[in-house]
Amino acid sequence: MIGRVLVIAGSDSSGGAGVQADIKTVSALGAYASSALTMVTVQDTNGISDIHEVPPHVVSGQICAVLSDIGTDAIKTGALGSIDVIHAVAMEIERSAHDVPLVVDPILTATGGGSLMDRGALGVFKAELVLQADLITPNITEAEFLSGSEITCVADMKRMGERLLTLGPPAVLITGGHLKSDQVTDVLMTLEETIEFSSPRLRTHNDHGTGCTLASAIATGLAQKMSLVPAIERARAYVQEALATAPGLGRGRGPLNHMHTLKSL
Repeated sequence: MIGRVLVIAGSDSSGGAGVQADIKTVSALGAYASSALTMVTVQDTNGISDIHEVPPHVVSGQICAVLSDIGTDAIKTGALGSIDVIHAVAMEIERSAHDVPLVVDPILTATGGGSLMDRGALGVFKAELVLQADLITPNITEAEFLSGSEITCVADMKRMGERLLTLGPPAVLITGGHLKSDQVTDVLMTLEETIEFSSPRLRTHNDHGTGCTLASAIATGLAQKMSLVPAIERARAYVQEALATAPGLGRGRGPLNHMHTLKSL
């Protein structure tokens, strides 16, 4: 087991997204996962019916407990919810883990619907957490919300990537699964280069938690001392296989096969 990843995110009772997906992903890629829960959702493959937020001091306490004992080689954040929780997470990371890679997945809604961030929290999110990130991984909808502009093509993704870099992170990966095309193209923007990653679109409704999974897989690569581009390439390949071999569970947007790396089982 190589690398430690602290996941700060919400719980998905269906197991397809959130902390459950994150822990499966980190484990499947050979690293050790720890967690700090920010919210508990009542959720299935059709969507979210209820959310209970964890008090900010409890979120901070979880982060502090992990970092002061086990430690971490990378941090990935997912659904955070309220201004107070975002502030608590940002403060704890700045105080105790500013020297490890931070992957911020700016989750606003769940795959099946349901808000996972207070709309009024965006300013704090940008100023306190995005500013500390080594990489942010918005999908099209999230990039539009963060930038305030519409994305309809890969060229728009590149323009939005440039705009998001001005928020402070050295790297932005905009994922293009929401664009209608036969190829799924993700765009990595840094101050030095722009790289497109493309793969054939898999026509499936079993895509619950895809964004969480990709961000956690990248964070795992960084925890294992991979450089950013190879970490993204491995993460994309991992997600592609997880989509292709999804078990077909549930009546809505089904979960991925996170454990496909365990070939002997």
